[in-house]
Amino acid sequence: MSSTGTKVAKAAGILMAATVVSRFLGYVRDMVIYAYFGQNNLTDAYNAAFSIPDFLYYLLVGGALSSAFIPVFAGYLATNKEEEGWRVASTVFNLVIMLMLGGVFLGIIFAPALIQLLVPGFSPENMVLTVKMTRIMFLQTFFMALNGISMGILNSYQHFLAPAVGAVMYNLGIIVVGLFFSHYLDLGIVGFAMGVVAGAVLSFAVQLPALLKIGLRYQWVIDLQHPGVRKIGALILPVLIGLSVTHFNLFVNQNLGSNLPSGMISALRVAQRMMQLPLGVFAVAIAVAVFPTLTGQAAREEMAQFKKTMSLGVRTIFFITIPAAVGLIALRIPIIRLLFEQGRFTAADTSATADALLFYCLGLFAYAALQLLNRAFYALQDTLTPVTVGIFTIIMNIALNFLLIKPMGHGGLALAYSLAGMINMFALFYIFRKKAGAIDGRKIVQSFALTVAISLVMGVAAFQTAQFLAGTVDLGTKTGQLLQVGGGIAVGVVIFAFLAFSLQMEEGQLAKEIVGRRFRRKH
Repeated sequence: MSSTGTKVAKAAGILMAATVVSRFLGYVRDMVIYAYFGQNNLTDAYNAAFSIPDFLYYLLVGGALSSAFIPVFAGYLATNKEEEGWRVASTVFNLVIMLMLGGVFLGIIFAPALIQLLVPGFSPENMVLTVKMTRIMFLQTFFMALNGISMGILNSYQHFLAPAVGAVMYNLGIIVVGLFFSHYLDLGIVGFAMGVVAGAVLSFAVQLPALLKIGLRYQWVIDLQHPGVRKIGALILPVLIGLSVTHFNLFVNQNLGSNLPSGMISALRVAQRMMQLPLGVFAVAIAVAVFPTLTGQAAREEMAQFKKTMSLGVRTIFFITIPAAVGLIALRIPIIRLLFEQGRFTAADTSATADALLFYCLGLFAYAALQLLNRAFYALQDTLTPVTVGIFTIIMNIALNFLLIKPMGHGGLALAYSLAGMINMFALFYIFRKKAGAIDGRKIVQSFALTVAISLVMGVAAFQTAQFLAGTVDLGTKTGQLLQVGGGIAVGVVIFAFLAFSLQMEEGQLAKEIVGRRFRRKH
């Protein structure tokens, strides 16, 4: 494997290991909430309120600050202008502190109008509860902004562990503090809103030692005329719009879903979070790990290597997320039953969530590829293209929502979301090829087709295994449910791995390297 591939594998492996833990804690968080409160108007209110800080978390941490900041800051590091880079970083840091304090103040004041816009179909009582939790959760956006900048700095130095651990602490804080306030102080679901704020504080706090270790050179300076600051300013708005597309589509779904029967917003939310599990664990990890390499190659004008890195990254993302999507579709009911069907979460809730998950998973590969495609444009400091395509995608998603919601209900909203993601991905692939020339398109298509073929074989085997086990284990117990899901997954993984490595797929070697690095002792 090339040195670039090895570097990406090492970084992606660190991110994946921490992300697996973070996502597991995210599941524990959701499981506790749904077991306590059920999938109803209370959790609809919590999800509606949480969607705003979750959006900002994605935008600022995942997101716009890092995607606009890293190309500029990493460019200074790559060209041995570290002092200049830190002056830019300090200016951005100070500006964000001031802007976010003002933004939080305005968000708290105008929360009622914002919630009315997001979920107009809520009852007055549910609207009041949603506004209350939204105001509490707005406090965490300040710390999310600080997280975004610190993550950008650390990733530019090829330091990925501390930001990844921060994501773990975020979910851990929500669970521990949420349970304490909800259960022991009897604040109900509002206690988990307070947990969201605590999680954001912890997430930023764990990154401070890493910042100090790399030689934090913070200055109280606001140099708006600095070329680097002006470049970030030119990049940030288009990046904000481009990265907002995914969540804007979810906001549209939430708006329309508020008029559906009680619990449908929660069903969409649970299904979407399950779909995002492989997205966050694998696609985002690979994209974030590849991004600093892409920005360095772009800064040094190494376009041949740039396109080779991007091609391998996209193919590896497809190789991992396509079988994940097929597996989720094949085992969607057993998995949801195992993870959530307890307490006040009923079999009907499982069925509603499974319907949404089926349609969300159809677009998983597209949203996974977008994680890297958007960053490829940002690395080239082209933010206009993703924005233009993103706006077109939003329009298409809204049109598809209205077209599909009547005949398909909440499943139609999930399908519209998936179709919009596919449109976005294909458009960016086409434009990138026109902009940069050949990008191993034939190799990408062949890899995609081959991955789909062996994933379908895997999916059939996993489904049939689960069906067989349904007649031999007691599905009324968690042990029986675990055996059914575990058996289906085990058979599916073995068959997929056997077929992939028998065919000697290059993407399989990188995936093996990424996973293997997490389990091998460094020599």
